[in-house]
Amino acid sequence: MKWLSLLSRPWALFAVLPLAHGCQPAAPAKGPPPPAHVVVAKAVKRDVPLFTEAVAGLDGYTNAEIRARVRGLLQAQRYRDGAAVKQGQLLFTIDRAEYQTAVDAAKAAVARAETAAAHNKALLARRKDLGAARVVSQQELEDAEASARDADDQVRAATAQLRQAQLNLSYTEIHAPITGVAGLANVRIGNLVGQDGPTLLTTVSEVDPMRVTFPMSEVEYVRAADRLKRLEGRDRTWATAQFKKMSAGQAPADVVEDSLELVLADGSVYPHRGLVVAVNRQVDPTTGTIQLQALFPNPDNFLRPGQFGRVRSRRHDVGQGAVVVPEAALIAVQGSYSLAVVGSDDKVSLRRVEPGPSAGALRIVDKGISPGERVVVEGVQKVTDGAKVVATLAPEQAAPSAAPAGADAPGAPGTAPTAAAR
Repeated sequence: MKWLSLLSRPWALFAVLPLAHGCQPAAPAKGPPPPAHVVVAKAVKRDVPLFTEAVAGLDGYTNAEIRARVRGLLQAQRYRDGAAVKQGQLLFTIDRAEYQTAVDAAKAAVARAETAAAHNKALLARRKDLGAARVVSQQELEDAEASARDADDQVRAATAQLRQAQLNLSYTEIHAPITGVAGLANVRIGNLVGQDGPTLLTTVSEVDPMRVTFPMSEVEYVRAADRLKRLEGRDRTWATAQFKKMSAGQAPADVVEDSLELVLADGSVYPHRGLVVAVNRQVDPTTGTIQLQALFPNPDNFLRPGQFGRVRSRRHDVGQGAVVVPEAALIAVQGSYSLAVVGSDDKVSLRRVEPGPSAGALRIVDKGISPGERVVVEGVQKVTDGAKVVATLAPEQAAPSAAPAGADAPGAPGTAPTAAAR
């Protein structure tokens, strides 16, 4: 009954609860956590094709500015805007009436000068006969000789003026100096041209092959200097011959290795490969780059001057016999890189490494890892140094598939490379 009276009081209830709780058995101590499950991949040694990319500008092999060299009204346009034109094809005509008149006047001046010259020559001949008979003075003879020479000079001057008038008349018909694609006309029929200087009418560009100019860093240039020394003799004729060989699959191996890919603005790869033919004379001190020029075939006139793209070239200084790991395995902390290496005892060792260039989903490791060692590629966040893990080999390494046909020839014409250097 005393217990019941105590329990009826609220403060007594709180005093009894701790006693009841203390009578319960203690919870058992927790053991170590189970090993984390991770996916690992083996570091492998292989030849990795690496590429560099640079922004490139495209231009015609030859760009001829078509200008009005004489003043006059533009009379006619003899080509269609943007059409392909042949060398010597008539493009524009300027009103020729003024220049035809000048030619006629110059011809008359030549005729008058020739008549005067013939008269003075006859007079000189008579004075010489009379001088031999001592009928005329020596002074009169010398005057006749001077008049004859002056008449000859007048003929030459009149003839030169006639040639200039004929040349000006020829400028009223403007022909294409090269075969190529003519641009849109800048001036339309009826406008006065050549008033304040040669008026630009249009531009004709030779677009097959195309010039592609792109920069190379000074470091890359130093590394590739030996290869760039081979450019002697590389001109349009040489490049055209190599393009035909590459199209037929008969190009030398060194030419194929040095060939370039052109990635267009939409990310597609241009189906024809190009070749470097020239290196600029100096490194630009403001950018630390040197300009290279390549030629690309353009048989369908698809490429046009003014386009931009990315030139992709094979690197030869790295990638041979490189040790690679998946990019996902790298742990980056404040500019330093590590790998979670799983030993034969399934314990993790966090190891500092020196990474090299990227190759797609792979990364070259220059120092810190050996071929065959296992690195964590999935579950990196779950491991610590010295922790034991349950490792599962990545599926692509556990069951490798056969390489597709042609996979050993990265950079074949019309295909994208297998890896790009970053």
